[in-house]
Amino acid sequence: MNSFKEYTVQYPLLVKLGVPIIIGQLGTIVLGFSDTLMIGHHSIQELAAASFVTNMFTLALLFGLGFSYGLTPIIGKLHGQEQKFSIGKALKNGLASGCVLTIFLILLMGLLYLNLSNLGQPEELLPIMRPFFLVNLVSIPFVIGFNTFKQFFDGTSDVKTPMFVMIFGNVQNIIGNYILIYGKFGMPECGLLGAGISTMFARFMMCVILVLIFFTRKKFAEYRKGFFCGKVNMKDFKYQNKQGWPLALQMGMETAAFSLSSVMVGWIGTTALAAHQVMLTISQLGYMLYYGMAAAVAIRVSNYHGQKNYEEANNTANAGFQLISMMAVVVSVPILLMKNSIGLLFTDSQQVVQMVSLTIIPFVIYQFGDGMQSNFANALRGLSNVKPLMFVAFLSYFVITLPLGYLLGIYLKGGIIGIWSAFPFGLTIAGILYRVYFKRTLKREASLM
Repeated sequence: MNSFKEYTVQYPLLVKLGVPIIIGQLGTIVLGFSDTLMIGHHSIQELAAASFVTNMFTLALLFGLGFSYGLTPIIGKLHGQEQKFSIGKALKNGLASGCVLTIFLILLMGLLYLNLSNLGQPEELLPIMRPFFLVNLVSIPFVIGFNTFKQFFDGTSDVKTPMFVMIFGNVQNIIGNYILIYGKFGMPECGLLGAGISTMFARFMMCVILVLIFFTRKKFAEYRKGFFCGKVNMKDFKYQNKQGWPLALQMGMETAAFSLSSVMVGWIGTTALAAHQVMLTISQLGYMLYYGMAAAVAIRVSNYHGQKNYEEANNTANAGFQLISMMAVVVSVPILLMKNSIGLLFTDSQQVVQMVSLTIIPFVIYQFGDGMQSNFANALRGLSNVKPLMFVAFLSYFVITLPLGYLLGIYLKGGIIGIWSAFPFGLTIAGILYRVYFKRTLKREASLM
């Protein structure tokens, strides 16, 4: 049995990798957070419209992020074996896979755009939703491109570069929001559309900067040789898709548990939809914190997997869960203490603020389960065993969370509180099952040595 000391020696290694990833992950949601924060004080109707569109795109973009995560263990394993040339080849095939995914997501979201009026949302919000939807649609290729290159940097343990790029993008977006939402410095007052344009431009710039860094810096010369000499081939293309799609489906289904709940909340009304958007923004804070540290777990486990050191892979996963559990406490306590006033950060509507305060309770309850599922899903990703992720996600989110949310929130008339009360069940079950599969995979890999 491992001693506690064997876990704690992993703490500084995980923190060194995890903190820059966390900052970068927070940058992902700060783009949406700043939009929500600034739009909420411009108009409650625009806040409600942003809720629906943002959550639909969060589903698509996290699906894409999950797909790109399939590249991390491939690069991490090669990095553990110091195969820089092969990493460059893997990146090239990752970009090819990302291009196919981009086309798929654009077609899927374009179909959703054509059916906005058939989804039961408040009629007065549709004219506000449509232009905001279109600018988000245009930004999909830049998000996929950025995520693909980010996995290269993360997989080679250069986690600070994407962190600084994300910080730059968020500063740019906040300034753009201020100018375009409220019509400053001679620009027209564009409201929600202005927030969308600002976010799209920030995503474009972040993608371009990361690409330029890879192709111009001397330290990546050996990787570039592999990139230029390597060819997109069916073997590597299939393997990356084999790794990427289960991760995309896992993250997509998990996100769908929240995003598709927006449809049910929309049946309740505009005020509930606005409160739902505030809660989703708050919940993404915890999720991205946990997932940032869990991504560090995936990188460390993939390195140990390349070295066939499965004892340390196990220690890393357990240490990661301990750190994430501590983070869950740090996140939950201040939010619980501020539950009656935290909604005021986003809107002046007392009805929305009151709904948010009641929804904080189920949010705090599911933090442990969210941390557990983030950690062990990423530990499995580090071992390149991703198939169980999509099956567990389907059971936890589509079979349990969404039907239970409908039962508690709509059928039993529990409203937004009933819908959010379903999340602790699905997330905790997912966490337990991911841990079981991780332990089984470790045992199987160790037996093959």
